[in-house]
Amino acid sequence: MAMTMSQNDVQVQQKEEGEEDDPSMSRSDSGEDSLDGLMSHRCPLTPSLSPRKRTTSQSKTEPPLLRTNKRTIYTAGRPPWYNVTGTTFKEAFVIGLCGGSASGKTTVANKIIEALDVPWVVLLSMDSFYKVLSKEEQELAARNEYNFDHPDAFDFELLVTVLRKLKKGKSIKVPVYDFTTHNRRKEWKTVYGANVVIFEGILAFANKELLKLLDMKVFVDTDSDIRLVRRLKRDITDRGRDIGGVIKQYNKFVKPAFEQYIEPTVQVADIVVPRGGENFVALDLIVQHVHSQLEKREITVRSALASAHQGQPLPKTLSVMESTPQVRGMHTIIRNKETSRDEFIFYSKRLMRLLIEHALSFLPLKPVSVETPQGTVYEGKRLSGKRITGVSILRAGETMEQALMAVCKDIRLGKILIQTNHDTGEPELHYLRLPKELSEDYVILMDSTVSTGAAALMAVRVLLDHDVEEDKIFLLSLLMAEMGVHSVAYAFPKVRIITTAVDKNVNDEFHIIPGIGNFGDRYFGTDAPSDFYESDEGMDY
Repeated sequence: MAMTMSQNDVQVQQKEEGEEDDPSMSRSDSGEDSLDGLMSHRCPLTPSLSPRKRTTSQSKTEPPLLRTNKRTIYTAGRPPWYNVTGTTFKEAFVIGLCGGSASGKTTVANKIIEALDVPWVVLLSMDSFYKVLSKEEQELAARNEYNFDHPDAFDFELLVTVLRKLKKGKSIKVPVYDFTTHNRRKEWKTVYGANVVIFEGILAFANKELLKLLDMKVFVDTDSDIRLVRRLKRDITDRGRDIGGVIKQYNKFVKPAFEQYIEPTVQVADIVVPRGGENFVALDLIVQHVHSQLEKREITVRSALASAHQGQPLPKTLSVMESTPQVRGMHTIIRNKETSRDEFIFYSKRLMRLLIEHALSFLPLKPVSVETPQGTVYEGKRLSGKRITGVSILRAGETMEQALMAVCKDIRLGKILIQTNHDTGEPELHYLRLPKELSEDYVILMDSTVSTGAAALMAVRVLLDHDVEEDKIFLLSLLMAEMGVHSVAYAFPKVRIITTAVDKNVNDEFHIIPGIGNFGDRYFGTDAPSDFYESDEGMDY
């Protein structure tokens, strides 16, 4: 049955008695209690938004960000999406937007993104998943005789695979469809890190496997005359088509497909939105429901890490460099609070070089024979794998990159920025830049110090989400606390942990004791205020 609110401002379809919720979906959008909670308060919406103009499919992320000439840094970080075991705990909340061609689905999606005001929102367009056309089909498309509104025009298998991975927090690649050439472009977009996914398309509700992935289903209902006018304007202005061809295609394919495949799917919608982006009551309802679902999915990681693994023996995956007189002497210098910055940098770099050389000895090698200049054969070793990639946890982990590049020629580098949210005390992901095609690489993950292990845990989870194999990740740190070692080893037992020293204790502010101080501040010569001191990368989390 349907509930009508404020003179058809929004129609909410509730489940009939006897229907069962899909267990894989987190739902609380049916029933009186749920609706009462949603309508108890309203979130203001910005009424104006420029109309859609594009010639390629639109699938993108929409987080708050700060752009510089070299980097894009998210001003609102992504909180943990996994638990202390490293397992993805909360899936992305997926909103499905369905409606006829030019009904205003993208406008509604953008209004929802604007009103949600939460970081790491992904807009995934069904337009990206048109099938690759054969030569004959391309000729039909050029004559406006190919039906782009039929279910057979879409690659549902790829779409379901991509959306399922995105919902689970994995990094995905999205094809880019060019409407002027009726084909996919060579480059694909990489999308990662969604708290909320808004999936929009004319046949968003036409596939059973797709429906299972949608936590909220919204149908955008717009008058057919308005949709035709919008389509004429879009296809003529933005896609370079003639008016006759557009009308021909509309009458032959678009209108019949809407009546046969799209309009009937309104029956599975949770919310029907008449008038699209102008319906602020409906948009408020959607936004409040999403916020309530996100609040239920909030988890804490750091406090759990601090109380776990007490008194356990150090794991076998940990390798601590031998504490030779030379190593202990360098530790004495860098731990001394009276050490000058120049000496701190010099001896830190020496330790880093020794640490990385030590770490490389754990990489798998295969036997190889080479011929020497004297014409004899030498039986040697070579890396058994594709390549090595270095990833630093900013900013202090970046100091280890030079030592890595000094011993690994032409190595690829990536960066991850993780900082503490002072309101929640949790680590948050703010910035990410990883090389392409990491799945077969050995990854050396670098941070100067590891205290509770919260940042290292998040960084490893990011690498796993990009299909790096767990046993190919090597976590390197100059100094670690036992707590951090246990946290990483418990969550990811196949990750190799390598350090120059392990200190036993962490104080109430999560500082390593006796420790080394704020490595980033001492290395870069910066003085952080007291409230930032405990969250800087050099202190770890």
